[in-house]
Amino acid sequence: MILPVVAYGDPVLKKMGEEIEENQLPAIKKLIEDMWETMYNAQGVGLAAPQIGQSLRLFLVDSEQLEDIENGIKKAFLNPIIEEENGEEWNYNEGCLSIPHIREDVSRKPKIKISYFDEDFNFIEEEYDGINARIIQHEYDHVEGILFTDKLSGMKKRMIKKKLEEIAKGNVSIGYKMKFPMAKKRR
Repeated sequence: MILPVVAYGDPVLKKMGEEIEENQLPAIKKLIEDMWETMYNAQGVGLAAPQIGQSLRLFLVDSEQLEDIENGIKKAFLNPIIEEENGEEWNYNEGCLSIPHIREDVSRKPKIKISYFDEDFNFIEEEYDGINARIIQHEYDHVEGILFTDKLSGMKKRMIKKKLEEIAKGNVSIGYKMKFPMAKKRR
């Protein structure tokens, strides 16, 4: 089922996600299935549970669909912890399904080590670099209650402030289902 993506301004996007317990797996597997469908419908390469209104430590990544990447990944990350970030930071122009039509350069380290559980609750520890690491870091930030706009300079934040307010009000045209925190109710 395609779920609405929560827009900028919703408090769930600023909350730290809650740990998932193994006994929650049947419901989590259904949620993951819905999240994949929602992400693909919105043409995303990643989606975190807070973006669909669920304050959980869960996100998905599918970089296999990117044309310019050799070692793409497609997986769900439950209860992730970035153990290490290494290398010289590099800028990349990031966007977010919860913040449509805004893209900004964000600086991140190129290599990460992450531990997490897979969909069957197997513990995994892996290392990623390049675009895979960046997508994982972006989605990981979501489960930590951080948006990419939080990483921008004060000047950049002021420059996009009005656009962010318009997104929160629902004054934006997008091609996927969204839930806007400050949208006026239609009668």
